[in-house]
Amino acid sequence: MADASLTWLGHASFRLDTPGGKRVYIDPWFDNPKCPDSEKEPERCDVIAVTHGHSDHVGSVVELSKKFGPLPVVAMIELKGWLQGQGAQTDELPGPNKGGTVEAEGIKFTLTNAFHSSSSDDGAYLGEAAGIVVGLENGTTIYFAGDTCVFGDMQLIGRIYSPDVAVLPIGGHFTMDPREAAVAVELLGVKRVVPCHYGTFPLLAGTPDELRQQAPGVDVLVLEPGETVAL
Repeated sequence: MADASLTWLGHASFRLDTPGGKRVYIDPWFDNPKCPDSEKEPERCDVIAVTHGHSDHVGSVVELSKKFGPLPVVAMIELKGWLQGQGAQTDELPGPNKGGTVEAEGIKFTLTNAFHSSSSDDGAYLGEAAGIVVGLENGTTIYFAGDTCVFGDMQLIGRIYSPDVAVLPIGGHFTMDPREAAVAVELLGVKRVVPCHYGTFPLLAGTPDELRQQAPGVDVLVLEPGETVAL
């Protein structure tokens, strides 16, 4: 099997290419100000996974699913139902809830806790926000925290799922900042971190350098939008 690779599309959007040759989009929002033009017209998609319902995380889900669907969409049960109502071309499996695991295209997705809100632009309730643990075909595990503050039960996520890499928001204001993210790293017990949800707008002021200062000895994998890292 080939190595997995993770490509940052700006903000909290990622393209994950798995060892089994599958392409997964996490929180796709191709209209974000940092998304490279080369990534705005995906050539394929096998699975979409969404942490919560805010428009900066679901922005391109409907369009992407219409282009390549129907395909598996992993999202909280209320959120998945809402996306279907918006025209998303999804599989028929009900969305999971926290603690639930869905297998799609040979990849395992488990929803974890997150402390954040989740609603549509018009205020519709879209279930609770979640993190997602992704278990790849070769056993590599990636934890996408989604939008959250740090919380003590990240220690349980580390204990149960032993992620190899954590993708953490660091921008502050809407999510944790580098100081909180450094504590998250400690609780999770990870040595490799991909920071996201920073720099998209001036309000998201946290930086990877600050995270490095707060979390010495941790490999902070800093990507420019469009860059890829091997997992």
